[in-house]
Amino acid sequence: MQIDSSAVLWSAPERERAGRPLIVLLHGYGSHEGDLFALAPALPLGPVIASLRAPIPESGGFSWFPIDLSGGGLPQVSGVDDAANAVLEWLDSQQYTSVSLLGFSQGAAMSLQLLRLAPERFASAVALSGFVASAEHPGDAALTSIRPPVFWGRGTDDPVIPTAAIERTEEWLVDHTRAETRIYEGLAHAISTDELNDFVSFLHTHA
Repeated sequence: MQIDSSAVLWSAPERERAGRPLIVLLHGYGSHEGDLFALAPALPLGPVIASLRAPIPESGGFSWFPIDLSGGGLPQVSGVDDAANAVLEWLDSQQYTSVSLLGFSQGAAMSLQLLRLAPERFASAVALSGFVASAEHPGDAALTSIRPPVFWGRGTDDPVIPTAAIERTEEWLVDHTRAETRIYEGLAHAISTDELNDFVSFLHTHA
């Protein structure tokens, strides 16, 4: 499993990337690298923005791992790890001073899984309308010792993420990160203006 480097959308040309923080955007299921990249003009100007395309063709777009929202949204952890390791391999070829993650839905699960696999590599993570892939993981012990800042935003009317996945994620974030949780009344599986303002403020502080 590999990240297609030719599909990555960048906010700056290559000559302007070195020596700057990096924010990696991770889109949701069945979407593409252009989706979250639309947020780039609203994000902090200091970091370089890179929007990745997930490696699995799916539903007219792409996915990070096979979807399974039955039984509390518990995908096969090996599949999530495979995708996260592909992102880590891609990061090995980049130049940056720090890395933060911003993921939506499946991409939010990816951002949290990346923290589990390599907590020392990330300054912060933003997880929107998503969940942690499993309750336990071998990387959780190291993550607990670092406790990176995480912004977790979700809507009260999200019909996609199961209640069991939300409850699991709430508990896991408290145990393993410095979580800033925001819940938006009436918001479905989407990003609102209020949420955008909140996580941009978070990134100004932590990216």
